[in-house]
Amino acid sequence: MANTTVPVTLSSTINISTCNTLYAHRDYARVFMPIVYCIVFVVGLFGNGLALHVIRPNLKKINSTTLYSLNLVISDILFALSLPVRIAYYAYGFNWRLGETMCKISGLIFYINTYAGVNFMTCLSVDRFIAVVLPLRYGRCRRVSNVRYICVGVWLLVLAQTLPLLNMPMTQEEPDGSITCMEYPNFEKVPHIASILIGAVFLGFVIPVVTILLCYSVLCCKLHSTAKTNHLTERSGRNRKAIGVICCVSLVFVVCYSPYHIDILQYMIRKLVSNPDCAELTAFQVSLHITVCLMNLNCSLDPFIYFFACKGYKRKLLKLLKRQVSVSFSSAVRTSPEGSSKDIIDGNKIQLTTSTVGTTSERLTERRLHRHE
Repeated sequence: MANTTVPVTLSSTINISTCNTLYAHRDYARVFMPIVYCIVFVVGLFGNGLALHVIRPNLKKINSTTLYSLNLVISDILFALSLPVRIAYYAYGFNWRLGETMCKISGLIFYINTYAGVNFMTCLSVDRFIAVVLPLRYGRCRRVSNVRYICVGVWLLVLAQTLPLLNMPMTQEEPDGSITCMEYPNFEKVPHIASILIGAVFLGFVIPVVTILLCYSVLCCKLHSTAKTNHLTERSGRNRKAIGVICCVSLVFVVCYSPYHIDILQYMIRKLVSNPDCAELTAFQVSLHITVCLMNLNCSLDPFIYFFACKGYKRKLLKLLKRQVSVSFSSAVRTSPEGSSKDIIDGNKIQLTTSTVGTTSERLTERRLHRHE
């Protein structure tokens, strides 16, 4: 969190009780947001569960990349498991029915796993950078014994970032009687909230995104130059595929996480230098709901990256789909009249008849030969 603090005066806060337009979009949100989160939940849980299934057999010969990937997959699965209560909250039209404690637990799990994912993606980019660009100088950083400590450190760092949420009021009763949970207006009364959130954006997003883009940019340049000097590598296309995956990972990260954090940053800076009115707060609140949905899509997009980047993942998924199709086909054959046992018997009859016809014609040919003799 940021160390700099700005005194909060009475004129710098909005009277939330008189601002009645904050949740005027609930009729649209109660349809749109549950649909988005249901898709994220199903795809994220299935896709990352499959990734965990692919990684699990390799745990005996685990390396730094596998260990970071394992932690990223775990954070995505935990994030997906925290979504059902959020889906219910949005479906009820921003009405939380589980109390303050459950709201805090839900919020804590939500943010811990969001920023754990960000940090493990950053660790993966640094790990790939060291492996390709600086393997001799910093190779020891990729030892599994050291990576285990780094992973524990990441979880502790994220926990330290999000634990202050427990000291903040996360639910609030609205004028219409509904209770909101984990919404920005509920934090408006927290002292120095603008400075805290600006610091959180820099620590949780700006530093990771700069690190990821720098590491992957240098990595792409290195792979490109290697392909130019080595014609065999260029012909195989492995470097082009690696560069494509890197660009895809970077694009997904930037597209998913940037709008939400830029949205928070611009509003908090305006909050420090001016006094936003109710209309501005309402616009910020609506934009937060949209950008949070976009940010959370990352959980369901990661499995698609695994599909193109990891041969084992692609093989397992295709095998699973093929097995599912074959099971469906065989069950359809068993249950449909056209595929019944009668047809199988009839098929045998056809084969027997054909063979009988064959033997009869052979006998007639033999008789003719005897006559000619």
